[in-house]
Amino acid sequence: MDLLRRLGTSLDTPTIPWKSLIITFAVGQYAIESYLQYRQYQVLRRTTVPTQLKKEIDQETYDKSQAYGRAKSQFSAVSNIWAQIKNYVTIRYDVYPWLWAVTGSWLLSYAPSRFQGEITHSLLFGFTYSFAETLISIPFSYYHHFVLEEKFGFNKQTPALFLTDIVKSLGLSLAFGIPLGAAFLKIVQKTGDQFFLYLWLFTLVVQLFFVTIYPIVIVPIFNKLTPLPPGSLKARIDALAAKLKFPLSELQVIDGSKRSAHSNAYFTGLPWKKKIVIYDTLIEKSSEKEVEAILAHELGHWAKGHTTKLIGISSAHLFYVFALFSVFINNRSLYEAFGFYGEKPIVIGFMLFNEVLSPTDSVVKLLMNVLTRKFEYEADAFSHSLGYATELSSSLIKLQIQNLSSMDADWMYSAYHYSHPILTERLKAVGWTSTEKVGGDAKGTAGGSEKSSKQEL
Repeated sequence: MDLLRRLGTSLDTPTIPWKSLIITFAVGQYAIESYLQYRQYQVLRRTTVPTQLKKEIDQETYDKSQAYGRAKSQFSAVSNIWAQIKNYVTIRYDVYPWLWAVTGSWLLSYAPSRFQGEITHSLLFGFTYSFAETLISIPFSYYHHFVLEEKFGFNKQTPALFLTDIVKSLGLSLAFGIPLGAAFLKIVQKTGDQFFLYLWLFTLVVQLFFVTIYPIVIVPIFNKLTPLPPGSLKARIDALAAKLKFPLSELQVIDGSKRSAHSNAYFTGLPWKKKIVIYDTLIEKSSEKEVEAILAHELGHWAKGHTTKLIGISSAHLFYVFALFSVFINNRSLYEAFGFYGEKPIVIGFMLFNEVLSPTDSVVKLLMNVLTRKFEYEADAFSHSLGYATELSSSLIKLQIQNLSSMDADWMYSAYHYSHPILTERLKAVGWTSTEKVGGDAKGTAGGSEKSSKQEL
């Protein structure tokens, strides 16, 4: 505690140009990520299929995959430029204090006096800011779904469903954000210098709560879940779960096809009660043995304790973030640099602290990618050890083709952005040797087809 207090005192000085530093950090990060994106774009301009995939990927499919990758890269470049402009304007022209004053005036004008404290003000500020961000993002999100994804045959959403999802998301933000935000602020107000410890414990409880209710309450708001009907696929999965002593309580199919042709499979739940969810598109485009191989990979994460390890790392990182926040929460020079004189709202302090912390996020992201890529190799090896090497490889290749995913990647871009190894790396790791073509031609993929899938294993 003394160390944190001393650090907080040493950083609370008007000689530190907080605003300039944050803008410089943001521009520097943007420059680095733009350089990495440029390197990847050069890879996406290649016209030769990677050697390991020559027997599996025909030229037409490869060309479409490259075109899709370039389209996504171009969209990302425009989105990132807009994000930088928006961030610069927000910081340079003191949008935070302006919005804080506006929302405060709304409370004075329309709210009873008992609702005019810092917590209510902070919640109104947070919702207004989030609502504005949502409105601003709608054109980009609409273009992504109804122009870019539509062009390559992936989008299955209707405009009505698109708007309904936005309304539902805002409703959930209010339903959960108000009580959780109020609790967050109350803990900081009431627990003194050790607030970060109580805040950390509170967050762990909230995470456990959401792990419990997410598949029961939240997922059904957006998608329909139905039990996987009896048959050979269900029998295979039940047998696999029993063999691994996986505590499977439910096996369900999700109607992912109503929004997208992409597909996935995942498990969720508490340690003693798990649910496996399979996208309908995955079942449609894969053989039963391939679905089984994919789930063997997913259960490999469970068997190897990857989920537990990631939760532990996330919890430790969260403790570090909250402890470091205690250093900045009363930093007068930071507040004043952003136009807050005479008051230090907790929610504003947390937002400004995140701006200061953002450069370290890139380092954490890079290190986490190294770890999760290692976990992916281990899960692939686990599936291999159960005798699914051929089926796992063929399913990965099929999904890659159906999704028009990038067949190759620049090593620097991949290290920074990808939490999973690229396809050729995974095939090499499991010792895949092509003996016959396992994927369909371009006519069976997006751009000229009914369905496709997204490899997110």
